[in-house]
This record gives sequence, C-alpha cells and structure tokens, in this order.
Amino acid sequence: MAVTGTEGLVLLIGRILFGGVIAFTGFNHFLQIEEMTGYAEYKGLPAPKAGVLLSGLLLILGGVGIVLGVLPVPLAALIAGFLVVSALIFHDFWAAPEEDQQTEMTQFLKNIALAGGALVVAAIGPQSWAYSIGLGLF
Repeated sequence: MAVTGTEGLVLLIGRILFGGVIAFTGFNHFLQIEEMTGYAEYKGLPAPKAGVLLSGLLLILGGVGIVLGVLPVPLAALIAGFLVVSALIFHDFWAAPEEDQQTEMTQFLKNIALAGGALVVAAIGPQSWAYSIGLGLF
C-alpha cells in the first residue's frame, strides 16, 4: 500500500519535523563535542568522545534518511534503540539529585516519546511513500 495524496503530504511534513529534529540533535553533538564528551565521561561511558561522535553521526544519518525516505526501517529502528539506551544511561532521573529529577525525567520521557515515533516510522517504512527517494531494504 502506498502513502499518497493528502496522507502522503502529511507524512512528508511529519518526516521533516521528526527527522529534522533527530538530525539537528546529531548535528548538535558536533557543535558541542567537548561539553557532551564531558557529560558522557561523567556518566561513565567508555570512550566518551567516540560515543558522542558516533551517536551524532547516527542521528544525522537517521534523521536525514527519514526525511528523504532512505532506509527508513533500519535507520528508524537504530534511532529508537539509541534513544531508549541513552534515556536509561543519561537521564536516569530515579538516581539524580532531587533538584535535577524533574529535568532528567523530562529528558527521559522526551527520549522515550521520540523512540516511539521512530518505531512508528519503522512500522510504516515498508510502504511506498510519496515525496521520497524510496530506497529501502523492505
């Protein structure tokens, strides 16, 4: 089944909004390498700088892939996995000092919600999308 017409246009707008935010987040990893590396180191991540750079690249490629309709299923699944893992590692509000708990919970829930969005993209990824390159594995 193809997603075309009004639904295709709405899907394009959603892809731009969702994928754009994901890609921008990845781009931000490169703009704030030292700050993010310090935070990753503080959280005990092994090879924190490499983690920041690789996750930034994943987010950029995944976000752009969703916008363009290139490999949406595997990229969206990778993004969903990354977001859940990063929520658990970096936004562990249950272990944060009381004054940081609300901020960390908000960031945790944001990651989980975005992971849900990525899974929705993965679920509809095998369909043909209007306004896309249409390169996929499925």
